[in-house]
Order: sequence, then structure tokens, then C-alpha cells
Amino acid sequence: MRLSIVPANTNFDFVGRRRLAYPLSALLIILSIGAFLVQGLNFGIDFRGGILVEIKTEGPANVAELRATVGGLGLGEVQVQEFGAPDDVLIRIQQQDGEESEQLQAINILKDALGEQVSEYRRTEFVGPTVGAELISSAIWAVVLAIGAILIYIWFRFEWQFGVGAVVALTHDVLTTIGLFAFTQLEFNLATVAAILTIAGYSINDTVVIYDRVREELRRYKKLDMPAVLNLAVNRTLSRTFMTSITTLIALVALAIFGGSIIRDFAYAMIWGVIIGTYSSVFIAVPVLLALNLSRESLSAGLDESEEAEQDASAEDTPADK
Repeated sequence: MRLSIVPANTNFDFVGRRRLAYPLSALLIILSIGAFLVQGLNFGIDFRGGILVEIKTEGPANVAELRATVGGLGLGEVQVQEFGAPDDVLIRIQQQDGEESEQLQAINILKDALGEQVSEYRRTEFVGPTVGAELISSAIWAVVLAIGAILIYIWFRFEWQFGVGAVVALTHDVLTTIGLFAFTQLEFNLATVAAILTIAGYSINDTVVIYDRVREELRRYKKLDMPAVLNLAVNRTLSRTFMTSITTLIALVALAIFGGSIIRDFAYAMIWGVIIGTYSSVFIAVPVLLALNLSRESLSAGLDESEEAEQDASAEDTPADK
């Protein structure tokens, strides 16, 4: 039996709902920017600099005892966190004043204090402030260049209106994702940057599929007005959009529950990204084409005469017969 989440011949007025979607998206962006300006981001050790130690204990870890031991060493702000298996613990220590030797000294103090409580040191990392600043700069450039490259790609593949529409939707997704992390104070680290770039890729893939259908329907139904053709394209890709989003979300929820603390923030960002990316592809990227005055003539410019004749004949069809 074939699974069908979206009924066939769905005819929902997505374009008409832009009057609700635009204010909602504007509100989300304003709240995101406000949360970023007021609370800022909870940068992880990748960006702030500091010491990260991953240990394995003999038997289930006594996190409270470990936290008391590490907290009493006078090393400043520390975090002790259990993740994954009951005997896996992650310890974060703020960057120590001084050079690398002071950081190594702090690590030795930590190891001496933990003593036999630890059966294995799996990872010890130190990130300096210069490296952290460089990583922040690189992360910003990575996101900006990715969006710029997507704009150029969409522009060449379709028309400039499609490129602008895709970038508007992508910027919406990136800003609201950063706003989510500012509002919840989830740790913002390199994995989060990777998640943002992945969200951009996922969202643009969804948008390109719908745009392809928009271009196809605009060439096919030349007697329908523009909002009707845009609605037709979104409705005919709705089943694919929902199935892709739901199956992706199932995998991400599993990662968030069973993936451990290191990958959990990445999974949270991706879950939000899939939801907001699907929303923006349908309610932002497509209706924006109306505001940008997309014309049918520019899309038919590359067609030869035989193809034009064939599509003129098909224009007599009605959407309901597909």
C-alpha cells in the first residue's frame, strides 16, 4: 500500500497566505536580532578559547563528585557534563591567564586532582583566543560566501528573481537559527556553524525543486494568472516536500536523543533548520516572486519554436486534469 501524507490534488492557497507569513517571518527575525543583541551567543570553547578534556571513568561517573573536585581547583569557570555512556564525562575549563605553559599547568593540576577516578583520557584540547577569533571570522565568511555562491548559481540557472527569492529565504533561515541559539543559550560552536551551512544546503535544495516546478508550470499554463500558477507548483511538490522533511526529522530526532552531548546541539540546530527551511521554501521563496514581478516572457526566451508550439497546445489543459 502506497503511503500518502498529502492528499492528491491538494489545492491550498499558499501564495494568499503570504499576508500572514510575511509578518510572522518579520517578527521572528526581529526577535532573533533582539535576542542576539541583548543576550548574545553562548560561544563554545571553539570560539572563546579554553581547555576541553574528555574522560572515561571506572564505572558510572559520579558527576556531582567530579564537579566538586574540579570546581575546587581554582581554575575559574568550569563545566562538568555527562554525555553518551554513563562513564563518559566532558570537562570544560575557561582559558587560564598566561601563555600555553599556564594552560598545560592547568591540565596537569586537573589530572592530579582526578587521580584514579579516571580510567582513560580520551581527548585533551586547548584553543587560544587568537584561534577562537580566527574561527569566528572564518565561520562568518563561510556563511556569507555560501549564500553568495547560491545567489549566483540560482541566478544563472533561472532568472534573477529566483536568485533574490532564494537568498531572502536563506537569510531568513540563518537569522532565525542564530536567534534560536541566542534565545535558548545553547552552545554555539563549530558544529553549529556546520549545521547552519547544512541548513542552507537543505533549504536551497527544497527551494530549487519548487522553483523548477514553478518554471515548468509557468511555461505550461500561460492562461492562468501568476498566483494560481505559483500555488499549482507548490501544491504539486507538496508531497515530496513533506516526505523529505519528515524522514529527515526522524533521523535528526534520533540523533538528538541518542547522539550524546557533542552532537546534540548540531541535531537541535538541524531540526529547527529543517522546519524553518521547509516553511520558508513554501511561504517565503515562492510568494516573493510575485513582489519581484517575475515575467513569463523571460522564462520562454530560450525555447525554440517547436517547443513553444507544443506548450501552447498544452496550455489548453486545466490544472485539474494532472
